[in-house]
Amino acid sequence: MQINFQSFTVNKRFPLTISRGTTAQTTNIWLQIAQEGIVGWGEASPFGVGNHRQSTEQIQEGLQQITPILQKFSPWQRQEIEAVLERMQIPSAVKAAVDMALHDWLGKRVDLPLWKLWGLDKNAIAPTSVTIGINSPAGAKARTQDWLQFMDVQLLKVKLGSTEGIEADQKMLLAVWEAAAGKDVFVDANGGWSLADAINMCGWLADLGIKYVEQPLARGEEANLANLQKNSPLPIFVDESCFTSADIPQLADHVDGINIKLMKSGGITQAMRMVHTAKAHNLQVMFGCYSDSSLANTAALQLAPLADYLDLDSHLNLIDDPFTGAVVENGRVLPNNLPGLGVKHSAFVA
Repeated sequence: MQINFQSFTVNKRFPLTISRGTTAQTTNIWLQIAQEGIVGWGEASPFGVGNHRQSTEQIQEGLQQITPILQKFSPWQRQEIEAVLERMQIPSAVKAAVDMALHDWLGKRVDLPLWKLWGLDKNAIAPTSVTIGINSPAGAKARTQDWLQFMDVQLLKVKLGSTEGIEADQKMLLAVWEAAAGKDVFVDANGGWSLADAINMCGWLADLGIKYVEQPLARGEEANLANLQKNSPLPIFVDESCFTSADIPQLADHVDGINIKLMKSGGITQAMRMVHTAKAHNLQVMFGCYSDSSLANTAALQLAPLADYLDLDSHLNLIDDPFTGAVVENGRVLPNNLPGLGVKHSAFVA
C-alpha cells in the first residue's frame, strides 16, 4: 500500500464551549491509502477527555511511525492491520483514520457505498441533533435561532456543566427551551457535574421534558453511576466513560446508552463491535463526533441505520470544510450513493 497524509485546518462558524473549554479551530489529518489505482480516504481529528489527550502532533507522530510498517500490507488485510496497530499502542484517532481509509478503499473497489454493502436501510437513519454550546442565556437563544434558520432541526443537544454552576445551566437551558419551540431537547454535561448536582439536575430536567442526559459525571467517576441511575428519572448515556466495546459490560447495568465516536473507538470496525455489544446489553446507541469534517462524519453515517440517536453535526458548523459527502434532508444527515464513504475533496471537484 502507498500511504500519504497531510494536515488541514478547519474553523468553526460558531466556537463551541463545553465544560472543559472552548474550541474555535482544529487541525485534522487527511490520510490516503492507495493500491490498484484506488485511493481510500480517512480522517484523524484531535480530541481530549480529562487527562487523555490526542493532539494533532501525536496523531502525526503515530502516522509517521506506522507508515513504513503498513506498506507491506494489502487493504484486504484489515484484521492483521488492526492487530499490528493494537500491539503498537497507536492512538485511537490514528487507528480510526486507517480503518476508515481501508473501508473507503473496499467500497470503491467493489463500487458500492458501505451502507449498501452491509445491507443497511438508509431510511432507518434518525434525525441528527444540533449542538448548543455553553453560553449566556441570550447567546444560547441566539444560537438556537440560528440553527433553526439553517436547517429543519428535529433535535437539539445542549451543553451544560458550566463552571458557574447548575443555576447558570438552568437559566441557559430555559432560554434554549423557549427558543426551541417544541423541538426535542437533550443535554450533555461533558462530566461537568458532581453526583449531587447530577441528581438535582436530572430531576429538574425531567420535569421540564428533556429526553435524556449524556455524561453527567466525569470520566473516572463511573462508580457513582449506579447511584445516579437509581435516583434519576431520565435515561443516562455515557460518552467519555466509554471508548471501546471492552468498556461496555461494566457500564451496562448502570447506564441506558452509549455515545460512539470514531476517534475514540478507533474506527468503523470497532464502532460496529460497540453497536453489537451495546445491543446485546439492551443499551441504546448514539453516534457522535468531535471537530470532525464531512469526511469522518460521512464515515460514521455508513453505520447510522444501526443507531438510535445521531449527533453528527460538527461539519455543519465549519466555514471551510474541504470535503463534501453527507447530505441534509428534513433534519437528517444521510450518506449518499457514491462508492466507499462517498466523500469528495474540493480540490478535485470540477
